[in-house]
Amino acid sequence: MSFWQNLKAPFFVLAPMADVTDAPFRRMIAKYSAHTRTDGTVGGPDVMWTEFVAADGLVRATPEGKVKLMADLRYVEEERPIVAQLFTRNEAHMEYAAKLCLELGFDGIDINMGCPAGAIIDQGCGAAMIKTPELARAVIRAAMRGAKSHEGGIPVTVKTRLGYNTDQVEEWIPALLAEQPAALTIHARTRKDMSKVPARWERVARVVELRDALAPGVKIIGNGDALSLADARLKAEQSGADGVMLGRAIFGNPWLFHPDKNIEQIPLDERLRVMVEHTKLFAELLPFKSFALMKKHYKAYVNGFHGASELRALLMEQETPEQIAVIVDQFLQEHYSSIHTV
Repeated sequence: MSFWQNLKAPFFVLAPMADVTDAPFRRMIAKYSAHTRTDGTVGGPDVMWTEFVAADGLVRATPEGKVKLMADLRYVEEERPIVAQLFTRNEAHMEYAAKLCLELGFDGIDINMGCPAGAIIDQGCGAAMIKTPELARAVIRAAMRGAKSHEGGIPVTVKTRLGYNTDQVEEWIPALLAEQPAALTIHARTRKDMSKVPARWERVARVVELRDALAPGVKIIGNGDALSLADARLKAEQSGADGVMLGRAIFGNPWLFHPDKNIEQIPLDERLRVMVEHTKLFAELLPFKSFALMKKHYKAYVNGFHGASELRALLMEQETPEQIAVIVDQFLQEHYSSIHTV
């Protein structure tokens, strides 16, 4: 029995986001969201996803390129259960990559069939798979072979959207359910929608109805516009989804998945110290990645308090974790001395 069957509804999972939910940020989330979860274990989100990784790259990359790709498949025990997300339209490459993830000790494999980015669509991957349902099914079967899903290996899941240009739930979702993935995550928008319109959670409810009729064992996870655990719980209740995936709400808030912690109640000095810790971990684990990737996090960490815009502007000019630490120390000293003076 896969770990998916042990999760009690509603469960809450971390979305895979390129250049966001990387190894350092997942460690921060695992550490600061740690609590007793629905299955009785202790950790952060009920399930974590890696960023998506190109199965084609894992097969074809140069040794140097493969080192960088493998960094995206790095995890620690505190992140479990941890699912590796892969994308490709090539069955052989998917089988190879799934086998590799099995050997790396992942708890599951997820296939990205929902990414709307042009560079991914141009490869016929991500949301483009919605236009080729038979190929999509073949890729799922290839992942299951590599993951040995039917031989005591690890489960395969799929993340997708309502459709490509229009709502195709009635045709697309039954095609996926026919392959009996362990779970199906539905971003409640089409590819054309991107994130420009509100997520249509009533369509997640329809996916649940299709699941009940066609593949009762498949877990349904809704995704889109979940702003907090309380909001996610409400969306699960209204849609009937087994779980909810949270993405953008995690920015600047590694405490998000802790049921008893609210970002507004976290002291300012703790928030900024955690930001510095995150920065140092990023530099340590991903030295070959642009430091600019950390700066999108600063916009979220440094927000909603007096002096935030000035501090944020200063942080954007820095290029090392040491510089960030100095700026934060100076800000906190001035901030608390001004409070005491008042």
